[in-house]
Amino acid sequence: MSLKLLLLDDDLIFAQTLKRQFERKGYTVELAHSSLDVIRLAESFNPLVVIFDLNLGIESSLPAIAPVRSYCPESIILILTGYGSIATCVNAIKAGADDYLTKPLSFAALFEQVEKLVEQKSKSAAENQLAEFETDFSPMSASQLEWEYIQSVLNSNQGNVSATARQLNMHRRTLQRKLNKKAPC
Repeated sequence: MSLKLLLLDDDLIFAQTLKRQFERKGYTVELAHSSLDVIRLAESFNPLVVIFDLNLGIESSLPAIAPVRSYCPESIILILTGYGSIATCVNAIKAGADDYLTKPLSFAALFEQVEKLVEQKSKSAAENQLAEFETDFSPMSASQLEWEYIQSVLNSNQGNVSATARQLNMHRRTLQRKLNKKAPC
């Protein structure tokens, strides 16, 4: 995922300032000024990080978290608010937010938290890939390995059991008994 950030804030000056600062750090930033804008942009922009201002004038951005999460399930959603409370924090986390920060907050602290969340996300993605690889990869048992080898030699001899037995230095009846058994799992 590229370093794309979507910022929802109704304070245009604050939003522009944050945009410039994140762009200096290498992020591509899109701004949204309403809940509808952030949902629309989330679908088309597919950001790595979404920062929500909780209070947008007279409306709350809390209802927009779930739709954004559905469009961007892998994105990091961060709530930034000047009106923090335990109740809104709990509601934001339940709606799908990954973190909740209160203003006033320096850009350095915000950027540090964003980078920490991005690092955790990439680390957990790498661990998940490794876990998938480890569960998918299991070495063959000796009987599985023997079965596969016999099948490859038999295939190279176009199914001729006698020629395969000679090539494997095995009695033909022994080979036939092995072939009549079910393939080992």
